[in-house]
Amino acid sequence: MRSYQAITTKYFGASNSKGSRIKASAAAGSITLHLDNALSIEANHAKAARALAEKLGWRGAWAMGGMPDDQGYCFVCSDIGAAPAFITEGADR
Repeated sequence: MRSYQAITTKYFGASNSKGSRIKASAAAGSITLHLDNALSIEANHAKAARALAEKLGWRGAWAMGGMPDDQGYCFVCSDIGAAPAFITEGADR
């Protein structure tokens, strides 16, 4: 199974010198993008995470989830061709 690092994203509001932006981070690196007001906040976070994954050469399908502190999002590669680390089962999905 190929494994990538998780990507986390965080919103930074406008300052006196910079507009609002989203920072995507992993241990391997980070990237910061200006907020695109034509997109939803979730789409802006996904755009930043995708930009970082592409910068690092990481390929695959990515799942998005909220962070426990409600301060951003986490993205994990869930490549369809790879064996999953685990699967949960039950009616409450």
